[in-house]
Amino acid sequence: MARRLLYLWLLSLWALCWGGPAEAEQYDMDFPGVNSILPIVTRPANASRIFYGVMFDAGSTGTRIHVYTFIQKDRAELPVLDNEMFQSVKPGLSAYADMPERGGDTVRQLLKVAKRTVPRLEWKRTPVVLRATAGLRLLPEGKARSLLKQVHEVFEESPFFVPDNSVSIMDGTNEGILAWVTVNFLTGHLYSSSKKTVGTLDLGGGSTQITFLPKSKKTIEAAPADYIARFDMFNTTYQLYTHSYLGNGLKAARLATLGALGAEGLEWRVFTSSCLPKKFQEDWTFGGITYKVSGVEDGSAGFKPCYEEVLKVVKGIVHQPLELKGGSIFYAFSYYFDRAVDAGLIDGSEGGAVEVRDFKKRAKEVCNKKAKYRTVSPFLCMDMTYITCLLKEGFGFKENTVLQLTKKVNNVEASWALGATFDYFQKLNIR
Repeated sequence: MARRLLYLWLLSLWALCWGGPAEAEQYDMDFPGVNSILPIVTRPANASRIFYGVMFDAGSTGTRIHVYTFIQKDRAELPVLDNEMFQSVKPGLSAYADMPERGGDTVRQLLKVAKRTVPRLEWKRTPVVLRATAGLRLLPEGKARSLLKQVHEVFEESPFFVPDNSVSIMDGTNEGILAWVTVNFLTGHLYSSSKKTVGTLDLGGGSTQITFLPKSKKTIEAAPADYIARFDMFNTTYQLYTHSYLGNGLKAARLATLGALGAEGLEWRVFTSSCLPKKFQEDWTFGGITYKVSGVEDGSAGFKPCYEEVLKVVKGIVHQPLELKGGSIFYAFSYYFDRAVDAGLIDGSEGGAVEVRDFKKRAKEVCNKKAKYRTVSPFLCMDMTYITCLLKEGFGFKENTVLQLTKKVNNVEASWALGATFDYFQKLNIR
């Protein structure tokens, strides 16, 4: 049934993009009762059954464009995601809080990718959507609104279809849920009869999300009420454990560790941390604000004092789901993947499976041999230690828990963007 409804949904999406003139031939539907769900679909006789979707991910550290190509190769087969074109620019929109026009220019540049990917004849019926995440959620409302207004104007001047609510800030809970939808769709779990799914861990710059399908009722009963979300997809109701921690993304955690989050007097203050190399001193910019940061030249250094610092950012803030002590399978991406590559834990092109203790072991090595890794990033010790602390002391994963670190699944970016594309067309009933 789930596979059948996925078929119907993609057909309805195809109909939205291909609804044709009166002389078009009627599209045959092979499932009984389908006409009670969908309108009669028509298409030009010689048309290729291809449709597109453009989704912008406006994150705290960069803006990314995903151009998805869906194709139906045969009337009797399920339409599939055929291709994704992906590109990104840095910094993120939030860095242009006081220069919204320049923020709009970054989106305008990325739209060129969509123009190159989507055939010209399809521009007018290809929807373009932008969803912003933690970077804009952390901005004052007025500045965030100005940026979104500028992006909407850029969309309106483009040749693409601009739907209602095409530009908005995504709720953190939706961000976690839609990343879970993406990964489980790409791994085949959403339309599998086995009912087995995988959990997802997303570590952005401003926020971090954890989402999984609980196996135990105790997990649901013990969780805060707003950590449980129910939604229907393809005739199946899912009850997920999901939460987004705003301010616990990798870059925001750096600020908190340094004691710089929300601090004043930035023009004269220097923020120090034992997680940084002793002789390191530099200006560091995040969210359009520049901070002076340095190591502690005469103080203690290494993994232990660094761990004590980042523990304050995690302890008592991150909830520990009961069943994470067990053997649940989790896919981890974004900065989990990037920092594992930087630290030499995994190959950047292949990804790989690592245990939580592998992060801890490599964090110790990076922190105790900062000079060796300084050329990679002076923040690598802090970042690896924070990831270790977040997984162990925050979420409560056991040291032998295996995480599948990935950037792409079946050659598609592991993020919420594909799930958000589905969300736009199907309007998930999240409650």
